[in-house]
Amino acid sequence: MPKITFLPHTEICPEGAEFEVSPGISICDAALEHGIGIEHACEKACACTTCHVIIRQGFDGLNEPQEEEEDLLDKAWGLEPESRLSCQTIVGAEDLVVEIPRYTINLASEDH
Repeated sequence: MPKITFLPHTEICPEGAEFEVSPGISICDAALEHGIGIEHACEKACACTTCHVIIRQGFDGLNEPQEEEEDLLDKAWGLEPESRLSCQTIVGAEDLVVEIPRYTINLASEDH
């Protein structure tokens, strides 16, 4: 089974995290199942950018992004060439290292 390593994030997972998952799960669902409260304001419908992540290792082993995801990513804070929306990114056979950006654009956040 592939392993996902989340790099430390000051608020969401200060210590970082590492766990194995079954291929075919989205990065967002895997994070939520393991107690990492990644934002997903659109309920994983590919309608926002709050679940934006940067794939630091294993990017080439992921599913190809659809045009809708690519269009939304243009609006994400801290966009990098290896950026993906975690709700649309399906884990393959390779291990992943994932970084959650420091900021997110969430106009609907209830935590403000």
